[in-house]
Amino acid sequence: MSRVENVGAEKEVGKEKKHGGHGKMGRHGGRGHKKSSESLKPGSLAYIWHSISHNKGAVMGMVLIVLIVLLSILSPYLCRWGYAELDVLNAKSGPSLTHLLGCDELGRDLLSRVLYGARYTLYIGLAGTALSVVIGVTLGAIAGYFGGLVDSCVMRFLDVFQAFPQLILAMAFCAVFGSGLNNCVAALGLTGIAGFARLMRANILRIRDMEYIEASVSINCPTRKIITGHIIPNAVSPIIVEIAMSISRNGLASSSLSFLGLGVRPPYPEWGAMLAGARNYIRDCPHMVIVPGVFIVICVLSFNLIGDALRDALDPKLKK
Repeated sequence: MSRVENVGAEKEVGKEKKHGGHGKMGRHGGRGHKKSSESLKPGSLAYIWHSISHNKGAVMGMVLIVLIVLLSILSPYLCRWGYAELDVLNAKSGPSLTHLLGCDELGRDLLSRVLYGARYTLYIGLAGTALSVVIGVTLGAIAGYFGGLVDSCVMRFLDVFQAFPQLILAMAFCAVFGSGLNNCVAALGLTGIAGFARLMRANILRIRDMEYIEASVSINCPTRKIITGHIIPNAVSPIIVEIAMSISRNGLASSSLSFLGLGVRPPYPEWGAMLAGARNYIRDCPHMVIVPGVFIVICVLSFNLIGDALRDALDPKLKK
């Protein structure tokens, strides 16, 4: 009996060691995983991607934007009807198997038009923002680095743009130079310069007196290289966030200009122009207004979610 008891005791001890080992491994494994996420350097690409990928809103925004882009590119192959093709017998008809989202007042398929129209809204948002970034960042960098008279002249010039709301100034620009896709891009791009310039100037004023800038000056590093190689890369984090927000604002502004007849003109299926054409049928055919309106909301909301996630990733202090 004593031998049987000893054997049983040895088995129990072996089981305890085995389970204890697994428990320690589990605890150490958890610590290792936690450490790997915390050991990422704030501001690095890995840290930014880790932060964005764990933000449900940003993931949803990226998925929606990618989906809209893909559908707009593939719309000629996915849609049965062309965006300008007429089906007069089904004019102003609601959603059906023939026209999944219904037809407009001329019998044009709303699904085809709204997917094809995403190209214009996204193009205006991206191109207008790119124009604002290039000119605004350059002016802000020059004003912030040199200061003095140069700073005063640049800022007083930009005060003229900021004296008016962006949409009102864009409307005036399009009214003077005419409507159209390229004029709409130019209007929104030029009216957005002041925001990027002031943001870049504020960041450069904060970092231009740091030691690594003084060291670059002391070794006679060219001014152009100091600005492009040392100052702008270290002041670009807020600019990235502002870019995402600016794309959403320009997309919404482009729809507003097209709604007023100052942006993309019919028969091109820009979302704002679609709303303008359907405003007289909002009571009898609400689907004609709801479809482009929902796509505008989805597009603007998606870029705003991405911008919020970028802000949290680039400035962790704002998370809580």
